[in-house]
Amino acid sequence: MTKLTDRTIAAVATPQGTGGISVIRISGHDAIEIADRVFCGKSLKDAPSHTIHYGFIKNTKGEKIDEVLVSLMRAPRTFTREDTVEISCHGGTVTTHAVLRTVIEAGAHMAEPGEFTKRAFLNGRIDLSQAEAVIDVINAKNELSQRNAISQLGGTLSKEIKSVRAELVHLCAEMQVIIDYPDEDLEDVTEDDIKNVCRSCADKVSRLIETSDNGRMMRDGIRTAIVGKPNVGKSSILNCLAQDERAIVTDIAGTTRDVIEESVTIKGIPLILSDTAGIRQTDDVVEKIGVTKSMQYLDSADLVIVVIDGAENMDNEDEDVLLATKDKNRIILLNKSDIGTKTTKDAFCADDTVIKISAKTGDGTDALADAIEKLCRLDAIESENGRIITNMRHKTALIGARDALTRVADALEAGMPCDIVSIDIAGAMDCLGEITGETVSESVVADIFHNFCVGK
Repeated sequence: MTKLTDRTIAAVATPQGTGGISVIRISGHDAIEIADRVFCGKSLKDAPSHTIHYGFIKNTKGEKIDEVLVSLMRAPRTFTREDTVEISCHGGTVTTHAVLRTVIEAGAHMAEPGEFTKRAFLNGRIDLSQAEAVIDVINAKNELSQRNAISQLGGTLSKEIKSVRAELVHLCAEMQVIIDYPDEDLEDVTEDDIKNVCRSCADKVSRLIETSDNGRMMRDGIRTAIVGKPNVGKSSILNCLAQDERAIVTDIAGTTRDVIEESVTIKGIPLILSDTAGIRQTDDVVEKIGVTKSMQYLDSADLVIVVIDGAENMDNEDEDVLLATKDKNRIILLNKSDIGTKTTKDAFCADDTVIKISAKTGDGTDALADAIEKLCRLDAIESENGRIITNMRHKTALIGARDALTRVADALEAGMPCDIVSIDIAGAMDCLGEITGETVSESVVADIFHNFCVGK
């Protein structure tokens, strides 16, 4: 594992640009001494931990750069478990960079991307999955993913992983004693014992893997395809949900030739809406390409909104769309309810969710939002808060652990001895350790923190 260096680091911890306040963070064994060199106010060397001090930052010429507040935090009660000083200065590029430059000139080194969080990990304050949750909190696009990231930052996922790994460590230890001391009068670990523990652990790992689809939807949004034949109001539905004139709307059938995407949040649920070209048989070359793309988006969608002109009777093109979406998680909208109703809910299966709506007036949008919330199982996702896999690295490691544990039963059935079987159990332990950082390589650690912003 990477060793900590003795260098003290500094960086701007707040976003670049104009703002009311900027924060320069300093961390390391010389953090307080370096801050004291540039701070004109109360001496920081003798100041108690977790105190704030008013004063000025002066450069090497003794010139005042800015009026500041300095927060002093002594190790180990800091984010990095090192002495930490945070200088709150006025926002703005010129002032912020002037203060940072002065701190660097006083002896600090410019921090690398993610180096503060990396030090928190290497100093044992957080494990690797918690460190990755930091960037998930920063990059969260909706409240649901933000709450899950906060929960993972608090260690919810780590505890789950470490609990499973602890079971395997205990099993491996018992097996190793039997292997090393076969002639001793020790209680044997039976094949059934090994199988039961591995199956139990594999089941727990599998349940985490199964959450990854919800995790993807939580992180990136639920891929929602708006489909239907031409001129039923698909683009109007998109504009209605987005509350913006995002798509061109005309009375001419086939206006939409390409897919238009828009991200929206409905009742706390992130959706990636795709307004697709009208699905129908056509000889128009460009429109045919659009229809092909519509079918591709339909195939990959998590949720499908089927739009039908409720003011007209359904025809063969409507039936084709319904047939193409029958196996999808779908909501059927009978649009143009402000004009009239010729197609009713009675025309559909009892299991279908059918809603009358007017994209023009907005009537029915509340019912649509309720239907989306119900179909997307928001309650089920929230009940697993913190135990939902949103990170592909975690999912890959969990799959490796599950596969290794599955091989144990197969090996025992084939008559393999315990010392051979223990190799796969150890492999599963290593895979789980990659998530928390107990068995991860330096190159993986470096790659993870390289994706962080400087100052975090």
